[in-house]
Amino acid sequence: MPILAKFNALLAQFLSGRKAAKLAGVLCGGVALALSATGAAMAAAPVPWQMDLQPPAGSLAEMATDLHNLLLVVITLISLFVLALLIYVGVRFRASRNPNPSKTSHHTVIEILWTVIPVLILVGIAVPSFRLLYYMDRTNETDMVIKVTGNQWYWNYSYPDEGIAFDSYMVDAADLKPGQPRLLTVDNPMVVPEGTRIKLLITGNDVMHSFFVPSLAVQIYAFIGRTNEAWIDVPVGGQTYYGQCNQICGVNHAYMPIEVKALPKAEYAAWLANAKKEFASNEVVPAQTEVTLASAK
Repeated sequence: MPILAKFNALLAQFLSGRKAAKLAGVLCGGVALALSATGAAMAAAPVPWQMDLQPPAGSLAEMATDLHNLLLVVITLISLFVLALLIYVGVRFRASRNPNPSKTSHHTVIEILWTVIPVLILVGIAVPSFRLLYYMDRTNETDMVIKVTGNQWYWNYSYPDEGIAFDSYMVDAADLKPGQPRLLTVDNPMVVPEGTRIKLLITGNDVMHSFFVPSLAVQIYAFIGRTNEAWIDVPVGGQTYYGQCNQICGVNHAYMPIEVKALPKAEYAAWLANAKKEFASNEVVPAQTEVTLASAK
């Protein structure tokens, strides 16, 4: 209703010829919004008035989008068929046309049809569904591993093979730079190389969180004391993918965004070299230390 009221107010201003400057300002604002959306073409994030899913990134997201589109067609056809059937029954068997209603209680053919047809529809849906489920479970065919830990209210990213780990906090609105989306930008994004399959080990330190990046088709819960597995295949091309925790996890639930930044291989190598200096962790234990500890026992 507020949107409709604003539209009516603007229409009245246009027709009456008053406050034309304000209307022109609104139109200019719309043009500016369109230009900003064009400038953010290299970022996978929600946009105003978005009606469909975000463009899929990678084979996993493409398969999930294809299944979504298939189900949308199926439920639309079923809804139209049921609507047409209800209209037909309401018109054909109305009381004025049938003063003496039929006493028929069973119809073998119809009962067979309304049992067999739904089964066939479900089988048709099950085939691509199971194909996607099994494809999502192929976590052993990945190139690198990143451990994701949910905290109140930020994320921690650990690269076990590289010995680095860092926290990722949302950037306040007052500190945003031009082009950075509000409530989605973080100080330390999860940086990955383009064209790479990445296994995600997801866990939590406190309450339940959910790691959700729509364009990469990944959503998995983060529990304390348990590690869940998922994987993403980041396509070729430098791009930034945004997501959020979509499990209500406390008062600052809306302020723990996810930013996945894909870089070309050379840029990723340069970032990794700097990250090893800045975010060095103690997760990689040198072999000499292990021998010393063993001898001490």
